[in-house]
Amino acid sequence: MLKIENLQARIDDKEILKGLNIEVKAGEVHAIMGPNGAGKSTLANVIAGKEEYEVTGGTIELNGEDISELAPEERAHAGVFLSFQYPIEIPGVTVTNFIKSSINESRKAQGLEEMPAKEMLKKIREKSELLEIDRKFLSRSLNEGFSGGEKKRNEIFQMAMLEPKLAILDETDSGLDIDALRIVANGVNKLKSKDNAVIVITHYQRLLDYIIPDFVHVLYDGKIVKSGTKDLALELEEKGYDWIKEELNA
Repeated sequence: MLKIENLQARIDDKEILKGLNIEVKAGEVHAIMGPNGAGKSTLANVIAGKEEYEVTGGTIELNGEDISELAPEERAHAGVFLSFQYPIEIPGVTVTNFIKSSINESRKAQGLEEMPAKEMLKKIREKSELLEIDRKFLSRSLNEGFSGGEKKRNEIFQMAMLEPKLAILDETDSGLDIDALRIVANGVNKLKSKDNAVIVITHYQRLLDYIIPDFVHVLYDGKIVKSGTKDLALELEEKGYDWIKEELNA
């Protein structure tokens, strides 16, 4: 599904990713943890193609295709979805209209006709019920006046509607209370399949009580320095990140 080799990237002449390697196969959930400034959000943004980041080396392949030179919207059409850490507000554009436009733009890029209105409404109804989203929520302006939990739930709703091949959740648990965390995590779990893959970026082990990862990776100083099972997340919760630094310097 996703194969990254020796990825190097910088922003404003500051090198952040320094030879990162990771492979994510279809059907897998990978968690990426690490201290502030390690490069977690940079990795997410570079995979999604955000233009302020400059890739200076390495490759990013999605299903065998090098996507390093593709624009962000082309990567989205290829099946990459990024859940933002801080979703933006779009006054005057309802949640429903935004998702309709997103789906039809993606279909257009694939040479397909717009999704019939009846089919679109049926899908919206199914996915909103899956994520316990109220109908009134769908008529509100995108993220305007939303609580932290509502913003994150809305992004998982977008993910459910778009059905990406690779979903990257950048600190989806940030600012969520336990109830919102449970609903968001349940939505992610219900959307997992043998045909897609999920990368969860988080500081905290608590999210991984709900979304069980197949692999946990520690990102430190621009590289993945340690990988393991979900037990690694528990170890990080107990010991913090200093022991990783000590291991590297040993």
